[in-house]
Amino acid sequence: MSTDIAVDLARHTLQAALWCAAPLLIAATVTGLTISIVQTLTSIQDHTITTVPRLAVMAIAGMLLLPWMMRRLEEFTIHLFSDFHPYIR
Repeated sequence: MSTDIAVDLARHTLQAALWCAAPLLIAATVTGLTISIVQTLTSIQDHTITTVPRLAVMAIAGMLLLPWMMRRLEEFTIHLFSDFHPYIR
């Protein structure tokens, strides 16, 4: 396998991982930022207040987005295995 093919494969793999992780990371970031703003405005500094809602949002977003993420990974895997010949050389 040449270096161009290896770099292309690594790029596609990282891109697929980023596409699958991005919605959950965005949901966690927005939730954390919102809770931090509320904590700053109310002067309540408790770690459980930030952890519990963030975990709840991640669980809900994960359940809602799981079919979409599985389709993306399935498309990536099918694309990878459908033309496996360049990776064997």
